[in-house]
Amino acid sequence: MKHSDDYSIDTKCQILNRDLSDKWGAISFPIYQSATFAHNGLGGSTGYDYTRMQNPTRQQLESVLAKLENGIDALAYSSGMAAVANVMELFKPGDHIIIDEDLYGGSIRLFDAINKKNGLEFTAINLSSEDVLEHIRPNTKAVYLETPTNPMMNVTDIEKLAAVAHGKGLLVIVDNTFLSPYFQNPLDLGADIVIHSGTKFLGGHHDTIGGFVVVKDEKIDERLRLIYKTIGAGLAPFDSWLILRGIRTLSVRMDRAQENAIKLAEYLKKNRHVTRVIYPGLPEHPGYEIMKKQARGFGAMLTFEVDDSSFAKEILNNVELIYFAESLGGTETLITYPITQTHAEVPKALLEKNGITDRILRLSVGIEGIEDLIAEFDRVFEKAEKAVSGN
Repeated sequence: MKHSDDYSIDTKCQILNRDLSDKWGAISFPIYQSATFAHNGLGGSTGYDYTRMQNPTRQQLESVLAKLENGIDALAYSSGMAAVANVMELFKPGDHIIIDEDLYGGSIRLFDAINKKNGLEFTAINLSSEDVLEHIRPNTKAVYLETPTNPMMNVTDIEKLAAVAHGKGLLVIVDNTFLSPYFQNPLDLGADIVIHSGTKFLGGHHDTIGGFVVVKDEKIDERLRLIYKTIGAGLAPFDSWLILRGIRTLSVRMDRAQENAIKLAEYLKKNRHVTRVIYPGLPEHPGYEIMKKQARGFGAMLTFEVDDSSFAKEILNNVELIYFAESLGGTETLITYPITQTHAEVPKALLEKNGITDRILRLSVGIEGIEDLIAEFDRVFEKAEKAVSGN
């Protein structure tokens, strides 16, 4: 059998799950549902002592993620936010971090409510358009970004940003949740740390919560491993197994969802109540060429704006096939209202600056039949139009 690096990422999603030490021939990696592990004598550990520190199922998942992201190690956490919180523990009071101003609301809440209290300083800018050099201070330690961003789909040139940041001795931290390692590998583009909400595309079925940090530097890995076992936010064995299972279909899910997203974006552009469709797979998107350069696809997330907040609310009140729900990345299409859901606690001034209004809706496109999704929107738009017009 060839080395795993010689296979396509589609095949890697299958073969990396294999347990080469299993003598029984199990296709599915076992769930080691054990909190602790016995020693075979003094100084004779099997390599596993206590699941807070490591577990065979979780270690298998971490190995898979590290290989998919081309890192030296991956750490699996109980949630995406636990992953972000652990990365922030790399820094000390007085350190300054430049962040993208358009981020998942939970990350912004963590930075504002927890990390600032603990002495970290943050500057939020539009990393897709502003010069990061103008915001670097003597105490700046890192740049933190999403690309595409949540929910406004801004695209940052990772390779270009990493070159500038590394020239000043800064770490580059990229949340790669929206594209997954199937479409984008930030470590290959110069990032130092990659973060995922495993709840989303990696798990892919809205049935578990998890998070990941992937690194390429041994010293950073050692520091994170110490934080990891000390804080105790490791992913449970069963949840690790669920995400291992989800990764087996990552490639087919991402391809189908992207195919649907492109068609929905084109469809939405034609509706007279839709004033803007923001999807990096549209040639008119300002980040389209960057995406073609640094990613293998455009993903399944899109944001659109309608002409009236009442119309937006009527859409949400009338969806049936599509779920009105938070989260993203599963097989089902979800529609989210960022201003009251994912970004409800983001300061109003920042919402306004980023264009997140009560007319903005975010779609996580699933793998349903595209004809059914379009029919759903036809029906919903018709009902919303009648409700708003009073007819």
